[in-house]
Amino acid sequence: MGILQTGRPLFFLREYFFPSGCVLCGLSLTGVNEAWYGLCEQCREKINPEPGERCLLCGRPMISEHDRCLSCRNGPERSYDNVKVFFPYYGKYRRLLSAYKFSKNLALGNFFVQKISDFLAENSEEYENAVIVPVPPRPGKIKEKGWDQVEFLARLLEKGNASHSIKIYRCLKRLRSGVQKKLDREDRMKNLKGRIVLIKTAPKIALLIDDVMTTGATMDVCAAALKKGGTEKVYGLCLFYD
Repeated sequence: MGILQTGRPLFFLREYFFPSGCVLCGLSLTGVNEAWYGLCEQCREKINPEPGERCLLCGRPMISEHDRCLSCRNGPERSYDNVKVFFPYYGKYRRLLSAYKFSKNLALGNFFVQKISDFLAENSEEYENAVIVPVPPRPGKIKEKGWDQVEFLARLLEKGNASHSIKIYRCLKRLRSGVQKKLDREDRMKNLKGRIVLIKTAPKIALLIDDVMTTGATMDVCAAALKKGGTEKVYGLCLFYD
């Protein structure tokens, strides 16, 4: 039946009685699909990953390099094997994530999950033996804010992934640490060192999912915890690169 198809009428009714409009252009959402994704059809068609080769370690576009950008070539080794990132974090894309992450526009979760689902279907051979491991939220976040943007995506995938062999496996836990937002990569690594731990048997192959790839520190520490526990391959998948 696809990803939560049965929930579409509920989103349409909510939009009908409490209209919010398209997140990007503000126009009314007139159809069931538009209400489901939180975006009008025209805006939705314009939101696609940028073409061209991407760095395997940070997901950013490359000009003349191959496999890794110059920054990643000269930087430290990563614990994860590669990462895929969909969108840049600026302009309309920044507005998109802000509406989802900070304004809690849940309809956009359906849009992001559709992108993830399409990607997994197109690359099913590469990830056929992997399990999706969500990057864990900081302690107390869900209780404090009522939700976590990455966990919400994981739940949507969990409910609608019947057509895929990939499963959700919550095997990581984040212990208390300082705020990451204003730290550089080195300080982020120090801040998170030993603060993300494996709480279940490590999967053989893992696909870490997160919302934003900034320095890659969080992805790296999560991957290190998995590999320390015995995971052989760790891939990453993020919505945005900053």
